[in-house]
Amino acid sequence: MEIVRDNKETGSRLAVPPPPKKRLIIKKDFKKNWFAYMLAVPVIAWFIIFCYGPMWGVMIAFKDFKPLLGFAESDWVGLKHFIDFFEGPYFWRVVKNTLLLNVWGIAFGFTAPIILALILNEIRAGIFKKTVQTITYMPHFISLVVVCGMIHIFTADEGVITQLLQLFTGKDYTSLLGYSSFFRPIYTFSGIWQSIGWESIIYLAAMSSIDPSLYEAAEMDGIGRIKKMWHITLPQISPVIVILFIFAIGGLMASGYEKIILLYNPLTYDTADVIASYVYRRGLREASLSYSTAVGLISAIVNFALLWAANRVARRHSETSLW
Repeated sequence: MEIVRDNKETGSRLAVPPPPKKRLIIKKDFKKNWFAYMLAVPVIAWFIIFCYGPMWGVMIAFKDFKPLLGFAESDWVGLKHFIDFFEGPYFWRVVKNTLLLNVWGIAFGFTAPIILALILNEIRAGIFKKTVQTITYMPHFISLVVVCGMIHIFTADEGVITQLLQLFTGKDYTSLLGYSSFFRPIYTFSGIWQSIGWESIIYLAAMSSIDPSLYEAAEMDGIGRIKKMWHITLPQISPVIVILFIFAIGGLMASGYEKIILLYNPLTYDTADVIASYVYRRGLREASLSYSTAVGLISAIVNFALLWAANRVARRHSETSLW
């Protein structure tokens, strides 16, 4: 059906063809880019099968799940496991430790790659720059189990780090991983050592797209390197920083349990035990599957709420957001 519109200049009426239907647009786009759609099929199938398909299993958080009885026959207990966690003796400990470890990670681990990228961006000696990049990238490719083994060796009674600490403080220490006060620094700074070079790549890539004329204009005005970094480089890469910061805030209640389990022990539970390691112990070692699922579900919901709030704040105060 044609649409008739008046032409104000000539006074005549023009027949305007109707816009194409959405089905025709999609069909035409599919014929044109069918290969790209085919490439997306395995990715979509993977997410459906391995990410969204198992999500219905969270129902065991509301049941007293018994593997022999199955999902349908297990008794429904409602919010019992959630209440037990909130009223349990370990609630505040695991929540506090999870938050503090991630706050340490944001304060030191999030800013370290930005600082390294800024420094590398200012280095003009190509050989030295590539050498530094190679050295800082290499730890990322070391297995986490190997890294944790190295940490155990370096922090043992006769380890290098332990000996250096004794030298500077004048105190005698045994294995540093036996002191709860040392767990957060060891966990955080070993993570920085392993990931700083790899995570700086994205910032270096963002810096490579900055218009060189901005730096040339700044040099003509007599602006030094520090001011150029502060007033040109950082504002230009701020969208990337904001996006990654939103993701970091969205993971405040999530900590990788693998490294923590490989490093902690009963002596350091008061600072090292986080939600993920607590779920591991209760779910796999003590076979409390319903309880551990409930705790994990609480963590996931809080993470999503933090992600949504961080994105909302970023969208209100800047032009960058996830959605």
